[in-house]
Amino acid sequence: MTVIVRLKAPGGVEQLELARVDLQPPGRGEIRLRQTAIGVNSIDIYHRMGLYPLPPERIPGIEAVGVVAALGAEVTGVEVGDRIAYAGAPVGAYASERNLPAWRCVKLPASLPDEAVAATFVKGITADMLLNRVFPVGRGTTVLVHSAAGGLGQLLTRWASAAGAAVIGTVGSPVKAEIARAAGASHVIVGRDADFAAAIADLTEGRGVDVAYDGVGAETLQKTLGCVRPFGVVASIGQSAGPIPSVDVNDLGPRRSLMLARPSVMAHMNDADAYSRSAERVLAAMTAGVLQTSGTAYSLREAAQAQADLEAGRTTGALYLRP
Repeated sequence: MTVIVRLKAPGGVEQLELARVDLQPPGRGEIRLRQTAIGVNSIDIYHRMGLYPLPPERIPGIEAVGVVAALGAEVTGVEVGDRIAYAGAPVGAYASERNLPAWRCVKLPASLPDEAVAATFVKGITADMLLNRVFPVGRGTTVLVHSAAGGLGQLLTRWASAAGAAVIGTVGSPVKAEIARAAGASHVIVGRDADFAAAIADLTEGRGVDVAYDGVGAETLQKTLGCVRPFGVVASIGQSAGPIPSVDVNDLGPRRSLMLARPSVMAHMNDADAYSRSAERVLAAMTAGVLQTSGTAYSLREAAQAQADLEAGRTTGALYLRP
């Protein structure tokens, strides 16, 4: 029997339940994976709340690491016993075992521990999408990263600073400020109620940043529009503090001349070529030591607690589940 976590109905963490189900043999083009570490991401919360619908099995989770246990027909390039990571659709990673398309499998180097990959893979792919596809970041770029001590925030900060960019981070506490600085932030603005737009104006001599990444949502997005230079980019990538408000096109220009992006990492990962390239760059950056994040472990039966802690902002770095 396979142990899963499934959603009874959209709502709070009390709607997540542990269950045991029979897993069918892998179909054509599929593999069965015995999972060893499962990433926990903000999108899992959005699925739980009903913002995005889950498949009929109602099992959340978009990434994990494990060992290939069986092959379906017509599978090539993967062998039983291979250690792999995957990310993206079909959703359903909160499980001890699962079947998934073989093309999602990314073989892992022996030097990278399962837990480190599970804590980094999707967030790393997201960072790659943001730093390369949404806005090319490099030497001379000034970047604003909200929640710079979080799992994605740390990776964005590390990768952008390694590319030569100057990173300004925002965090909610002095403790988190130290984490952001350790990740490479040049400047850190502390406090949930801080006037970060005024601080950024001071830090950039009124110019503004080139690109801003906002996973907070709520009123933060509107304030972030005032932090970016003309013809710069604001990337709205989440809503941890509440729904994203409507944006009047006149808030973007012509005076401000801003570009507003609402990129989806799921759409990015549904492009097989983009997924493969991002995965390769993420694993290379991890192997080189550029991408590092702390990880907090929970058991699979503690999935509800993991989501509750992530949702409440009680964590730093990334979270993962052990089946």
